[in-house]
Amino acid sequence: MCESGLGARARRLPSTREAAIARPHTPLLSRDLIARTALALVDRHGPDGASIRRVAARLGVNPASLYNHVPNRAAMVEDVRALVSAPIDSQPLRELPWEDALRAWGRSYRRAFARHARVVPLLMTERASAPVLLAQYEDFAAAAEAAGWTLRDVIPLLTAFESFILGSVLDMSGPSVVFDPTGQEEAFPRFSAAFDTLADEDPEDPVATRAFELGLDMLIASARPR
Repeated sequence: MCESGLGARARRLPSTREAAIARPHTPLLSRDLIARTALALVDRHGPDGASIRRVAARLGVNPASLYNHVPNRAAMVEDVRALVSAPIDSQPLRELPWEDALRAWGRSYRRAFARHARVVPLLMTERASAPVLLAQYEDFAAAAEAAGWTLRDVIPLLTAFESFILGSVLDMSGPSVVFDPTGQEEAFPRFSAAFDTLADEDPEDPVATRAFELGLDMLIASARPR
């Protein structure tokens, strides 16, 4: 005798407990998920977003659960640094002439961080140890040595470029124009005249990108040892 269709269908349906196991209410934790969640919170709230408690709350878990995947907050910050730094292209430092390589690498660095400008102050609180970034630093060091720099000068040279690039990123994240001499033209006539020239620029980006390119040219012009 054949079983009724209803009975057969009932046996094929998972139990409530099985369904709960198959479809968890909270996403399975991983180190990558924690880092991406922290980065999203920093993008929205600034450095304060990268707290263990806040990340755990966003993921709907107990803060202690995060420590099963990351040893501490500093490690989480380095994971965030790795996410932001990954798109930086250091291949030009291995393949192009020194000046051309610096220009391509510098622009790539700025583009990567411009997507997450609010992360810059956070990353200044921890030493950079993310392997994806250290690999790029290795390319920079090798290229700098090939250009004639001593090992003693590599870190200051790298710091000079990074300070300029990240400063430009912070400049992009603020008002499109941070100067305003309006009403004080008589006291500051030359600066006011320079300010007036911005009326012909792109209103969304009247200063930052042009200033970056100008500054990058100036740095590159001095990028060989004396």
